[in-house]
Amino acid sequence: MEGITIEAVAAEGKALARVNDFVVFVPFVIPGDVVDLQVTKKKHSYAEAEVVRMITPSKDRIVPFCPHFGVCGGCKWQMLPYELQLQAKQQQVMDALTRIGKIALPDCSPILGSRQTTAYRNKLEFGFANKRWLTKEQIRSGELFERQESVGYHANGTFDKILPIEECHLMDPVNDRLRLAIRDYAYAHDLTFFDAREHTGLLRGMMIRLSNTGELMLLLQFCISSDAEERQAMDLLAHLRDTFPEISSLLYVNNQKFNDTFGDLPVHVFSGSDHIFLEMEGLRFKVGAKSFYQTNTQQAYELYKVARDFAGISEGLPLIYDLYTGTGTIANFVARQAREVVGIEYVPEAIEDAKVNSELNGITNTKFYAGDMKDILTEDFIREHGRPDIIITDPPRAGMHADVIKVILHAAPERIVYVSCNPATQARDLALLDTDYKVTRIQPVDMFPHTQHVENVVLLERRVE
Repeated sequence: MEGITIEAVAAEGKALARVNDFVVFVPFVIPGDVVDLQVTKKKHSYAEAEVVRMITPSKDRIVPFCPHFGVCGGCKWQMLPYELQLQAKQQQVMDALTRIGKIALPDCSPILGSRQTTAYRNKLEFGFANKRWLTKEQIRSGELFERQESVGYHANGTFDKILPIEECHLMDPVNDRLRLAIRDYAYAHDLTFFDAREHTGLLRGMMIRLSNTGELMLLLQFCISSDAEERQAMDLLAHLRDTFPEISSLLYVNNQKFNDTFGDLPVHVFSGSDHIFLEMEGLRFKVGAKSFYQTNTQQAYELYKVARDFAGISEGLPLIYDLYTGTGTIANFVARQAREVVGIEYVPEAIEDAKVNSELNGITNTKFYAGDMKDILTEDFIREHGRPDIIITDPPRAGMHADVIKVILHAAPERIVYVSCNPATQARDLALLDTDYKVTRIQPVDMFPHTQHVENVVLLERRVE
């Protein structure tokens, strides 16, 4: 397809064009680009394509700041000015709420942009592999690489190859220094990189967490299958301890499973503490290797302020239920203005952190419970703990289980504050709540600049009979 004009931003970080009334989705382009396209997938009602030639760039296009742009699967909107990213995200929210929710909606408040658009993340994860992902240009060039072993991000569409990352702008440059130091040490000492097909290789993954208190956590995932590999792992950890004194929490996991998750595995402390602290409005939050904490620290504060404002807590001393509480950040954030806050979370380790966070901050009016939300939040639970005045819910991307929504409707709080990282499932849930509640406020918050992802906070108020 030749001379196609890109018309609009679409889902999943792509843009769209229309060719003879046929919708075509294209990555790494913006509205106004005129391009030649090659179709990569064709369905009954749409097609996917990639750019083979840029004819005329859009007047709005800017130069991406990352050398891995277009190959790495993250930060797909670097070529789109930030103010246009925000417009697209706000439109994405309202499109989802309107088309999926099909309910009456108030005007949407202007999206809250992130003050930092680079180096905004407090957590990054990288993988190791003995197979290097090659770009199309590298393949065509016939370039030979001395080392296939790589550390970086998993390439799209493959589970056993890693795109080597030389620099990542999502976090403070310390992430680059650590990652490349581990890679260079591994090369120099002939450490093996993970082979996902054979399930062998010592180096499997790494996670970095950086705190606004100056603390740094580094966790390495090994796949240790012999005494010799264990000695190699310990030597690497000792090298990192001695080379990077800024690491306050140096941890490791021996993961011999067939996936990279380690939530069910013991985390070992090599040096320092098993946690770091993050601070927000005078509160300190303990964050361990398995803890959930919003990855954009500054914007998390803005998000939680919106949730607190929507809850209208200043009107009295309400009983609040905080559903999907994680490590209790929202629960503890609002507790000082509540009679009591009851938090529920699936991950037991997160609940233990939530209790510690209350204790650390001298907060005595919180209670936390671990378990599946639909099993914990029942009518019996409400009878025991009291009918909430306010429910704050911040579910995962899949949204809330239908049984949870039924119990919320039975509980009949005056207000529900729904924080979501997925406006589509949020819209679905709002439609189910619409029988008893009306949406009165909408506030999108951008937590992830240069990506299509957006958080959205909605206030629902009980309908007056």
